[in-house]
Amino acid sequence: MKKLLASVVLMAATPLAIAGGQLHLFNWNDYIAEETVTAFEKSCDCQLVQDYYSSTEEMMAKLLAGASGYDVVVPTQNAVQALIKQDFLQALDKAQLSNLKNSDPGFLKRSYDPQNTYSVPYAFTTTLVGYNEKRLSELGINPGNWSIIFDPAVLEKIRGKVTVMDDAEELFAAALKYLGYSINDQDEKHLREAQKVIMKAKPYWAAFNSSSYIKELTVGNIWVAHGYSSDMVQARADAEAAARDFTINFVLPEQGAVLALDNMVIPKDSKNKTLAHQFINFMLDGKNAAALTNEIGAGNPNKAAAEFIDAEIKKQTAIFPDAATLARLETIEATSAKQRRLLNKLWTEIKIK
Repeated sequence: MKKLLASVVLMAATPLAIAGGQLHLFNWNDYIAEETVTAFEKSCDCQLVQDYYSSTEEMMAKLLAGASGYDVVVPTQNAVQALIKQDFLQALDKAQLSNLKNSDPGFLKRSYDPQNTYSVPYAFTTTLVGYNEKRLSELGINPGNWSIIFDPAVLEKIRGKVTVMDDAEELFAAALKYLGYSINDQDEKHLREAQKVIMKAKPYWAAFNSSSYIKELTVGNIWVAHGYSSDMVQARADAEAAARDFTINFVLPEQGAVLALDNMVIPKDSKNKTLAHQFINFMLDGKNAAALTNEIGAGNPNKAAAEFIDAEIKKQTAIFPDAATLARLETIEATSAKQRRLLNKLWTEIKIK
C-alpha cells in the first residue's frame, strides 16, 4: 500500500461541483481503484476525501481517541466486532443498499456481525510472504514456510533483507502459526513462546514495516516481506513496470496464515449518512468491486464481480484460495481487554529490546 500522506482529496481531472457534498472515507492505504474514485465522484456530483491508516491498531486508536467526521470506515472483521461493542457504528439502512444482493453469501452473517446489521463485506486479503525470486533462488531458500521469517538459520543468509509487519496481531499470528498453534490462541504460555520466536528473529530483520515494503521490495532493498497479498501483487507489477532484473513473487506459508475480511461501516457521527449509503451501494456493484481486485489485487467477496475480474488474478490461490488453501487460513477474532493488555505488554517488550 503505497500512499503515506495523512489525508488527500482525490478528484477527477476536471473540476467538480460540490453540490453533492463530500464523503469522508477512512481506509487502508491504496485500497480503492482510482477509476472508481472518479466514477463515484461523477455519479454523486461530490468529492471523495480519504484519510489512511496502515494497521488496525492505528485505526482503532484514532477512532476511539475521538477522531470524527468520517462517513465510511473500512475495518477488518475483528475491528468491526470491537466497534460494535463500543456502540460506535450506525445500523445500515438496507433499503438504500440494493446491490447488497451481490455479496457472496459465504462472506455474510459472520460471527462478528451475524445479521450484517452494521457492516457489509468490501474485500479480503491474506497475510503472506512476498519475496525476490532471483535472490532466494540463488540462495536455495524455500519461501513457502514461516521459517523464512522466524528461523535464525535461514535468516542468517538474508540478514538485513527482511521486513515484518509493524502490527502486533499480524506478527504474533504468523509466529503462532509457525509454532503450530491457532492464530487466535490466547494461552499465555503459547503467546510467550511466540514472543521468544520473534525476539530471536528480530536481530536479522531490517525493520518493522507496514507501510513502505512495496517500494522496498520493488527496488530490491529487501528480498523478503511479511505483508498483505494485495501489496505483493502491487510490488510485482511495479517491479515489472520498472523492468527490474528480478521478479517479485508471493506465497502462503504451508503452516497457514491470516485471512482478513475488510468491511464497510458507517460511524454514528457521520455527517452525510445518505451519501455514505450511496458509496457503499456503489462499491457493491459488480464492476466497481472488480476494479478493486484488478487494480489492487485484493480478494473479492462480491459474486457479481467474478465475470469482470482478470483471469490471471483469479488463478492466484494466494488471492482467491481454493478449498485446500482456505482450510489453512484463519481470521483474527476480537479479544478481551485482558487479552489485549497481555499482547500489548509482550509487543512493547519486543519493540524496546
